[in-house]
Amino acid sequence: MTELEVLEFAKKNKAVMLDIKFMDFPGLWQHFAVPIEELTKSVFEDGFGFDGSSIRGWAPIHASDMLVVPDPTTAIMDPFTKYPTLSMIADIVDPITKENYTRDPRNVAKKAEMYLKSTGIGDTAYFGPEAEFFIFDDIRFDSREQHSFYYLDSAEGRWNTGRDEKPNLGYKPRYKEGYFPCAPTDSQDDLRAEMSMVMKEVGLIVERQHHEVATAGQAEIDMRYDSLVNMADKQMLFKYVVKNVARRNNKTVTFMPKPVWNDNGSGMHVHQSIWKGGKPLFAGNGYCGLSEMGLHYLGGILKHAHSLAAITNPTTNSYKRLVPGFEAPVNLAYSSRNRSASIRVPMYSSNPKAKRIEVRFPDPSCNPYLAFAAMLMAGIDGIQNKIDPGAPLDKNIYGMSPEELKNVPTMPHSLDSALDSLEADHAYLLKGDVFTQDVIDVWIDYKREHEVKAMASRPHPYEFALYYDI
Repeated sequence: MTELEVLEFAKKNKAVMLDIKFMDFPGLWQHFAVPIEELTKSVFEDGFGFDGSSIRGWAPIHASDMLVVPDPTTAIMDPFTKYPTLSMIADIVDPITKENYTRDPRNVAKKAEMYLKSTGIGDTAYFGPEAEFFIFDDIRFDSREQHSFYYLDSAEGRWNTGRDEKPNLGYKPRYKEGYFPCAPTDSQDDLRAEMSMVMKEVGLIVERQHHEVATAGQAEIDMRYDSLVNMADKQMLFKYVVKNVARRNNKTVTFMPKPVWNDNGSGMHVHQSIWKGGKPLFAGNGYCGLSEMGLHYLGGILKHAHSLAAITNPTTNSYKRLVPGFEAPVNLAYSSRNRSASIRVPMYSSNPKAKRIEVRFPDPSCNPYLAFAAMLMAGIDGIQNKIDPGAPLDKNIYGMSPEELKNVPTMPHSLDSALDSLEADHAYLLKGDVFTQDVIDVWIDYKREHEVKAMASRPHPYEFALYYDI
């Protein structure tokens, strides 16, 4: 929509409030609302002022004044508010220079799109994330000086087969066997359908929804792919819808990669391709129908996977998913049809427009603006430097012997290790001023101080089982 169309849209839908949403540095939407009377055409240029120092990882208190400028193309009616509310995603602008704020993740994603065009390689990068998540009935957690615990529960949890539920009707998905069961084992089909209907209501194109592999309500709803910034916007709207539909049904959703021990975690496989002039550039005569460009892009992702992990797998919990035995892509290899590889070349269709690569190691805890931008920059680096991805690995990696795997590189084993890799390998992200050095430094410092250090200094509940009687 244009600015004038947004004003008409608000009037047509009798909006009484305007809600402004924007992205903080780690990856959560923030918002504030104003009466609809405050929305005038000038707002799309002048924006609204706010305190940037109160947002995680942003401006220091002595330079905290910021502007949020709504993007009219993102206007929707919020489906969850009591009073009719127009909602828009905003960009962050420096009130003095009027330039986009370098630490605004959406700005980083926009610069990645502009950099792609400036290289002449292509004009559009398409991304299609498949974010998995868990739907729970209860979650409690606390961490204090003298205790630490979490407790989650689900009526679908296999651990509840023996619980007195007056009556217990069974039909709880077995561990690692939750993929595609019918009702009554899949008890959440209607809930996922409701999520899908609300997504359609706000303009998202849903391709399918289903139960995922793990017990206890693991789910997936797939959206149609889109260009980088648009897809990141949609990914955030997707999370907003899923969480709020769950809440109004007295359920709770988490995108934590590994909330349940000893079962599969939640990944976010990301399909990617580059187009130019309406033509797909990844289709060719190479391996699995990939072009030389597609293979070089893939090579760039593999080369920079360790540093990418600090952005695509950005939590300490991410690395509890990336362990052998739970379908997580631990080994850095590529293949066709092989879901044990960290990059897969989908073979569903011979149509050149469908030719893409699927990067399987990211997880849904990531900030999509930063994650998509980083993967694009790694892929572009692969194209520019003609990085050879090596030979494909067309066998079940999980079934290979240690001897066979000794020369196959693996993903980092911890967030700390991934941050070390990002510190050493980020020149490819700085091209075109897409990621500034400040953004890289603040990201690393924030993650080390607020997450790595915070986790490392606390006793873990399982340590008591291991060591209390020493």
